[in-house]
Amino acid sequence: MIVSAAAALRDFLKQESAGGIVLIAAAALALLAANTMFSGSYFGALDTPVSVAVGSFAIDKPLLLWINDGLMAVFFFLVGLEVKREVVEGQLSSWNQASLPLVAAIGGMAMPALIFVGLNMGSPANISGWAIPAATDIAFALGILSLLGPRVPVALKALLLAIAVIDDIGAITIIALFYSGSIDTAMLGGGALALAAMIVLNRFKVASSIPYILFAIVLWVFILKSGVHATLAGVAAAMTIPMRARDGSQPLERMEHFLHPWVAFLVIPIFGFANAGVSLGGLEFADLLAPLPLGIALGLLIGKQIGIFGFAFLAVKTGLARLPENVGWRQVHGVSLLAAIGFTMSLFIGNLAFDSAAQVDAVKIGVLSGSVIAALAGFFLLKAGLPAAADMREEQTAPA
Repeated sequence: MIVSAAAALRDFLKQESAGGIVLIAAAALALLAANTMFSGSYFGALDTPVSVAVGSFAIDKPLLLWINDGLMAVFFFLVGLEVKREVVEGQLSSWNQASLPLVAAIGGMAMPALIFVGLNMGSPANISGWAIPAATDIAFALGILSLLGPRVPVALKALLLAIAVIDDIGAITIIALFYSGSIDTAMLGGGALALAAMIVLNRFKVASSIPYILFAIVLWVFILKSGVHATLAGVAAAMTIPMRARDGSQPLERMEHFLHPWVAFLVIPIFGFANAGVSLGGLEFADLLAPLPLGIALGLLIGKQIGIFGFAFLAVKTGLARLPENVGWRQVHGVSLLAAIGFTMSLFIGNLAFDSAAQVDAVKIGVLSGSVIAALAGFFLLKAGLPAAADMREEQTAPA
């Protein structure tokens, strides 16, 4: 079990790292499209209405919302699978493993939110964006970390991954509690029946993925129509996938392995391309200092450092947790900066928090500026704090 868990972790890190680099390219392409002669086509395509109807039952949304509500449900399904695996047999399966990332992640969510609220107290219309800087983009963060190559200890990658997984759990909870609309109880009841059917499949340890997928689609439609945010259907569905089926196979691992490349190289880049585009024409330096973008940028940059590094330091010094082997405080500081790359989750929450186009653009400016600075600072801090490749080779070849 230990060998298979380690192999799964290596596979996850490899795919997420490569996906993060693709995501960076997609975001850059979006900015290019939004600020060139293609801007009309770019924004026009995202506003294109797309309708799917069966009789009188119809879902009618612009393309952007199909991406954010539909395609991202697949992303959240994968997140749910990862969370379940980590809790059952991974980095969060025991207190010794989970204590440090748990405390660090709690600080990493709380402090950015407090900084945002503090800077936006005089702007009540912005307060609903308090959760935007609390998020971490694991693909983007691991993509930057991968640029440092084999010098990065596996334990440091695992720490960043565990913090991000707990952060995802927090983000999912926040979306469910604070960013859902008015509830249609009939539709919610239909979703509950679909989820109950999936739980029955789980209880009988059904190995085939097909019935789970069919009921997950039904669940998504009902949740979408209920007023609860549709992406939560992905997480709920993932919790019903069994780790091991009646025939000895591993449905959760199989689905996770299948979905990883699709999410890393298609779903997330499409989301990044659709949501990162913001027109920079007429943008002045003063616009970056407005409460909304400044609260997001400083929430990410300052809040994550104080929250993750500060809470981790207190946890270790009080004996509540301990540092992983071969990981020092300078490296933990670097991880706290990489965790300040909010991007995907921050943009996603920003779209839920605001309806105003001007506020959504301000969110993009804050998220992009904060995330880019955090990525650069984290990269160079870790580059200076990690052992040289030659030193690592000597250590690996030294006689026991």
